[in-house]
Amino acid sequence: MRAVVSRVAWARVLADGEPTGEIGPGLLVLVGVTHDDAAADARWLAGKVAALRVFDDGGGKMNRSLAEVGGAALVVSQFTLYGDARKGRRPSYVAAAPPELAAPLVEAVAEGLAAEGVPVARGRFGAAMRVESAGDGPVTILLDSARVF
Repeated sequence: MRAVVSRVAWARVLADGEPTGEIGPGLLVLVGVTHDDAAADARWLAGKVAALRVFDDGGGKMNRSLAEVGGAALVVSQFTLYGDARKGRRPSYVAAAPPELAAPLVEAVAEGLAAEGVPVARGRFGAAMRVESAGDGPVTILLDSARVF
């Protein structure tokens, strides 16, 4: 499971022109799922995102987590995180999990964050979405559960 996590002042997602999720200060979490991902990957990712120390403390050092600052998370599925563009000019997405595997795992990440006490907003799985955000920093972190298990 992969995620691109960006610290934001605000973020929102629209599906078919209508808002499906919106947050104030917090983290925009784009989540991709591959074929061998499982519930353990979703739990790891949710725990990591909730505890990631990317918010400033009183001294201006990134030393506080999403949970500590009372921020929210906007979780959006993003199969293109498993795009492979090493050959040619058109990325291949064969490493991305099919929807029947990916959808419940993306939802498990959102539920895991909520279980950590983080307010969570969501995109709409499988929809053409417009994601809007105002980066704060900018701070962007790449996470990959395959590199820890």
